[in-house]
Amino acid sequence: MSGPLLVFGAAGQLGREVMALAAARDANAVGLARSAVDITDADAVARAIADAKPRLIVNCAAYTAVDRAETEPELAAAINATGAGVLAQAADRAGIPILHISTDYVFDGSKTGAYREDDPIAPLGIYGRTKAEGEALVRAVPRHVILRTAWVYGEYGNNFLKTMLRLARERDQLRVVADQRGCPTATIDIAEAIFAVDALLQAPESGGQGFGTYHFAGTGATTWHGFAQAIVEAQAGHTGKSPPVAPITTADFPTPAKRPANSELDSSLFAKTFAYRAAYWPLRMRQVIETLFEEPSDQRTAKPS
Repeated sequence: MSGPLLVFGAAGQLGREVMALAAARDANAVGLARSAVDITDADAVARAIADAKPRLIVNCAAYTAVDRAETEPELAAAINATGAGVLAQAADRAGIPILHISTDYVFDGSKTGAYREDDPIAPLGIYGRTKAEGEALVRAVPRHVILRTAWVYGEYGNNFLKTMLRLARERDQLRVVADQRGCPTATIDIAEAIFAVDALLQAPESGGQGFGTYHFAGTGATTWHGFAQAIVEAQAGHTGKSPPVAPITTADFPTPAKRPANSELDSSLFAKTFAYRAAYWPLRMRQVIETLFEEPSDQRTAKPS
C-alpha cells in the first residue's frame, strides 16, 4: 500500500480520532492542523500533497460553529466551501482520491423517516449552506467520497456528550430539547469508516468502485433529550450525581441558527458498499464515557503537524 493517509484538520475532534486510530493500528498517516496548512491556500495545499505523496486525502477540516456561522458567513464559506474545493482540485491534479466529511445540516429536517443520499438538500442556515457548497465543489472531481454524518461526539474537542457530562456535575436539573431527532455518532466510528473506505479504494479488485456520496451515522435514533438522559444515567456511577433531565421544545431554546427537526440518516448504502456499520449508539456512548473517566482526552496527545 503506497503512501500515507493525509489528514487535513488533524487537530479537530474527528481529525484527532483518525490520527489516534492510525497510531493504534500502526497505520501510515500524516496529520496537518490548520496552523500548518491553510486549506484555502492552493499553493500550500499542493506543497503538502507533494511532500506527503498520499494514497488518500481526508478532509476533516470544517467550520462547525453552527450559530456563530450566522454572523461569520465569509469565514464559514472559506473553510467549508472554498477550502473543500481547493483540496478537491489539488487532489484531482495529483491523481489522488479525496474523502470529505459533510453533515446532516444540508437537509431541512422536514422529511418523515431517515434521509437517504438521493433526498433533495435544503439547508436552513449558513453552516448547512456552506457545507452543501463544499459538497458540490468536491463532487466536481471524479474520485471522491463524501460522508455525511450527524450529531458527532467523542473523546476529543468540544461536543454535546462532554457538555452534558459537565452540566450533570454542576447542575441540579438539565433542560434539553426533545423535538429534534437524530443519530448520535461517535468519532471512533467515523474514523473506522474512513479506514473502511480507504481499504476498499486500495483493494486491487475494487475497480474504482466506492466513489460517491454516503450517509454514515450511529445505529439507532433518539432525541437530544433522550441522548442527554442516557449520558446522565451512564455517568452516575462515576460521579454519584444523576440530575433529572427535563424535556423542552425548540421554541423554548431559541438559537441564532435553525436546526433540522429530523437529522436521522439512513446508513445502509455505506454498510452495503464498505462492509462497516457504526455501533448501536447507546453502547458506543457508554464506551466513550468509560474511556473519558479512565483518562480524560486532554491528557492524551495527538500529533498533527
